[in-house]
Amino acid sequence: MSNPFATKNPFMSMWLSGANKVAGKGRGLWQAAARQQQSAMFREAGKMATSFWTGALKTPSSRKRRKTGK
Repeated sequence: MSNPFATKNPFMSMWLSGANKVAGKGRGLWQAAARQQQSAMFREAGKMATSFWTGALKTPSSRKRRKTGK
């Protein structure tokens, strides 16, 4: 006697294929957003490191005295 649960179900196969497509789209959107955020973070870190190391090369500016109106 054959097992009825071992036979292929075409409706289940179609439903799982559709669910897999939707999950793939969601995963792709999530990965794109994560990649975009990661590249923005690295850009900002590079700017911060550059400004830190080039800030040491600048000469300190002299303070300007404000004239009093006396």
